[in-house]
Amino acid sequence: MNKFFIDGNNLIGKIKWLKQLQKKDGQSAREQLVFILERFFCKKKIDVTVYFDGFQKDAIKSDYVRTIYSGSKTADELIKNDISNAKNRKKITVISSDRSISDFARACSSATLSSESFYKQLSTTKNDTEEKEIDKLSENVNEFKKLFGVKE
Repeated sequence: MNKFFIDGNNLIGKIKWLKQLQKKDGQSAREQLVFILERFFCKKKIDVTVYFDGFQKDAIKSDYVRTIYSGSKTADELIKNDISNAKNRKKITVISSDRSISDFARACSSATLSSESFYKQLSTTKNDTEEKEIDKLSENVNEFKKLFGVKE
């Protein structure tokens, strides 16, 4: 199974509104990020782990995204350790704009994607999904108009 290792704080720092939220309420920013990731990965067969620096305050519940806190270490250390210990490093994609993590991942034959590039994918997918939902709703409205004889 393909795995994604996501540098959570790094990704939050690349999403303007999450970065602002993090300054006010770090836990809420982490929860929002996990929610976004959950929506993105829910229909994909990918094992997703997001890493955050520090200690866990409240558990973030998700069926699709595993959350790991680094405790007294750095998230970078945990990501590198998990890459090193992986059975098949080629099935790992690391999402981070931290050069040391990306360089380490590539040296271990893992794929990398910058946080900025990944956020663009998240944004594009979100917009595509919303557009499809709007199209579907429009079709439903037109069907109801026909059923009930409503003229435009």
